[in-house]
Amino acid sequence: MERVVIRVVEVRGRCPVFKKGDRIVVEGPRVNLRETDALCTHAFASFLPHLVALRKGIKARELGLGRGEKAYVQCLDPGAPYTDGGTVIFEITVVRDEAEESVESGEGGNRGGGHDNRGS
Repeated sequence: MERVVIRVVEVRGRCPVFKKGDRIVVEGPRVNLRETDALCTHAFASFLPHLVALRKGIKARELGLGRGEKAYVQCLDPGAPYTDGGTVIFEITVVRDEAEESVESGEGGNRGGGHDNRGS
């Protein structure tokens, strides 16, 4: 199962939830609360629509969210002078499970044409 690590790279203005370096770790459909520093519903709304696409292998560049392997999104709060809060820039990295990658690529397992031991 792939992990998505969302890291705070910049805080512009005042954010009551995040500080630079905070992480949110998503594993499949679950937020790993033990490895997550903070959560904010406004911020989650900013990156949630992109998580499935990134996990499915669509590149950040194709989504218009970055130039390399990492995607970048911004919190919905525009900050001063419009609100009393601030906005946060997040870096999103998909970390693939090496065992899963080798199975998907046909390594480390018998994919098709092999003997099925379930009935023997």
